[in-house]
Amino acid sequence: MQMDRTELADFLRRSRERLRPQEVGLPAGPRRRTPGLRREEVSQLAGMSADYYMRLEQARSPQPSAQLLGSLARALRLTADERDHLYLLAGHRPPAGPFAGEHVRPGLLYLLDRLHETPAQILGDLGDLLAQNALAEALFGCVCTVEEPDRNIVWRWFTDPFVRSAYPEDEHEHHSRQHVAHLRAAAVRRGNDAAASALVERLHGASEEFTRLWERHEVAVHRTSRMKVLHPEIGAIEFDTEALLTPAEDQRVFVFTPPPGSGAMEALELLRVIGPETAHRSHV
Repeated sequence: MQMDRTELADFLRRSRERLRPQEVGLPAGPRRRTPGLRREEVSQLAGMSADYYMRLEQARSPQPSAQLLGSLARALRLTADERDHLYLLAGHRPPAGPFAGEHVRPGLLYLLDRLHETPAQILGDLGDLLAQNALAEALFGCVCTVEEPDRNIVWRWFTDPFVRSAYPEDEHEHHSRQHVAHLRAAAVRRGNDAAASALVERLHGASEEFTRLWERHEVAVHRTSRMKVLHPEIGAIEFDTEALLTPAEDQRVFVFTPPPGSGAMEALELLRVIGPETAHRSHV
């Protein structure tokens, strides 16, 4: 990414001028000729030299480090959106946003329940199934009897042969590589935290196939794809999968839509009539 020195300088100056001394614990003082903080005060709060900060505001500095940008964001009391804007102007990727864990926002659950004509699920970035609507339950089955640590689609794919029976055998290798590549990307994005490391270690101990694919170091975030599901009553149903962003960094809404011109729409109509009773176990 390229640094935009002019816009960065303007944003720093405007942010400094908007901030009042008392908001950062400094005395207002009677001799202030301009609103907001002085450059020297910002540099002191950020733990950097006054000369370097002055050059930043004059659009003639070298590219600041991500660590320095973090200090500036805290010194200027930037919001999360303003902090991300600062990083982008300086030519850096913004840091990861907040994680929601297993908590799903009420608005997302409401949206899930209102999607009556298409299956939809909410997944964590490591593959944990957090919620699904009625049509997804009818398609993939209910996981209400599955222990929480096992409600992970990567874990179940590599440890439960019944899960694979819901997909054409000649596509198993593709799905295996896709699961591993997505998990690899998510684990690194998390900084290989405790949750990611524990899941990867558990999978290594349970599946030689997972270990073989993990060693290939393939990386691919699951955003869109086409998949075929073998339903026990209806037969093969083809879907386009779309991953929708959520406010949380570690959650996505996956919507399974019929490809244009396919017979999947009629299959979904029949699936609504049949309901989840025939899907005895989860096929996710």
